[in-house]
Amino acid sequence: MAASRYPFFSREGWPFLLIVIASGSVAWYYLGLVWTLPFWILGFLILFMFRDPHREIPASPLAVVSPVDGRISAIERLHDPYLDRQALRVQIDMFRTGVYTARSPVEGKILEPGADSQARLPPKAPHGVWIRTDEGDDLVMVMNRGPLGNAPRCGVRYGERVGQGQRCGYLHLGGRIQLYLPENARVTVNINDQVRSGRDSVGQLVRKR
Repeated sequence: MAASRYPFFSREGWPFLLIVIASGSVAWYYLGLVWTLPFWILGFLILFMFRDPHREIPASPLAVVSPVDGRISAIERLHDPYLDRQALRVQIDMFRTGVYTARSPVEGKILEPGADSQARLPPKAPHGVWIRTDEGDDLVMVMNRGPLGNAPRCGVRYGERVGQGQRCGYLHLGGRIQLYLPENARVTVNINDQVRSGRDSVGQLVRKR
């Protein structure tokens, strides 16, 4: 999607900013300019918390870019309950004061899990986005609830194509992301590494022969 459609300030923050602007305007009208100072401070905090800067996506089609700003907290080989396979899982803990936008780790198509897949998952399992690349690699991006129990927002639908590094979700106040990669993928990060969404690679897919 074109960068011009996504300004530096995230759309999720507009309602909060408009409320602050309206409240500050009322305070200015009835109480004077000095009483608007708290609203100016709050407005700048909102701009900071909901910032959504443009990111340069690396020119590497087989790279798996980080979907969020955060720290690598786990790398493990285990069973993927979403697609019922062995996989590599990379876990990222988002920064509490980082950018809250989630981006697609690869280019591909959003697929809908079948009924058998849904039946395998435990109740209240976190939301997983299944992406299949044009080369036939399957990845699952799992977005867990935030620190206040707030649900993540998914901005893509089944059947839709997404680009590598495209904005596809939002986790207000941060949270935890898990990427289930194909078992033969190569992880390019270590535990405690810090990564930036859409810019830093966390893995590399292996081209099939």
